[in-house]
Amino acid sequence: MKNFSKLLAAAAAVTLTASTAIAQDPSFFRIGTGSAGGTYFPIGGTIANGISSPPGSRPCDEGGQCGVPGLIAIAQSTTASVFNNTAVQNGELEAGMAAADVTRSMYLGEGKFDGKPHEKLRIVANLYPEDLHLVLPEGASISSLSDLEGKRVGIAQAGSGTQVAVEMMLGEWGLTRDNYDEAELNNSQSAERLADGQLDAYFYAAGWPVSAMVQLATTKGMELHSFTDEDLAKINEVIPAYIPSAIPAGVYEGVDYEVKTPAVSALLVVSSDLSDELVYGITAALWNDNTRKLLDNGHAKGKQITPDTALDGIAALGVPLHSGAERFYKEAGLME
Repeated sequence: MKNFSKLLAAAAAVTLTASTAIAQDPSFFRIGTGSAGGTYFPIGGTIANGISSPPGSRPCDEGGQCGVPGLIAIAQSTTASVFNNTAVQNGELEAGMAAADVTRSMYLGEGKFDGKPHEKLRIVANLYPEDLHLVLPEGASISSLSDLEGKRVGIAQAGSGTQVAVEMMLGEWGLTRDNYDEAELNNSQSAERLADGQLDAYFYAAGWPVSAMVQLATTKGMELHSFTDEDLAKINEVIPAYIPSAIPAGVYEGVDYEVKTPAVSALLVVSSDLSDELVYGITAALWNDNTRKLLDNGHAKGKQITPDTALDGIAALGVPLHSGAERFYKEAGLME
């Protein structure tokens, strides 16, 4: 790990600086996540645990919580990226997990959000890659997205980054809501509908393994569509934040083949209204040894959330770091 001693020193500084922030910032810190069957919710819960240190808690060095003194962080289930970013912008959430492509579009007021910039959005960290799962019934296959014409397709729930990206992708293959039967459902609902024969396919972008898909694979069975290299390049051209990735064979029971698919980074986003001291403390708590243990022992994606990748792609994204997070990364030697 780069500059590990500096990182630990900066993380330890949270206990010295964060108390001041609590006097002016909320002691309850709400983190918008996603549906219970996805990845945002368990990862958000782990982060909330790591950055919390409620009043009266034992000190960190005595086996207590090692978060920001006085802070109580709570992970809230939501409809994911678009909702979370909107709520952070409006002050209805202190933080949210959101896909990089949607966060860029919303911050700049581009694409679907044309003329509606969310100028308060700030990044704390790049977390992990979210792989797009195109789920099909067991034994089914398609050659390309155009085969979904006329089918019953789950496009994720309204307010999710997945839906925004999927509709852009489908449009490149000539599909609109006029020539397929769309279903706006969360991951668990989509898996249930596919199992019951009410859907022919559904999309969901999340860090694998996804609990609802694990259950689907072990009960009814499922397939995952593997995109061609040409299709991955086409998607990347349309949505640059979606880069070629792969879900390894064996992640899901019965899916014993590598799945080539696009992936987008999941971010932890806060509002520019939060003080530098609070966000500095939260960033330090995110990367301390205690949170590291929580991440390593929680959802499988937690192991991929590291300070070495916290800034990957951020400079090119066009959405600023929160100045409190930036201060931490500079002190830790992770940025100049």
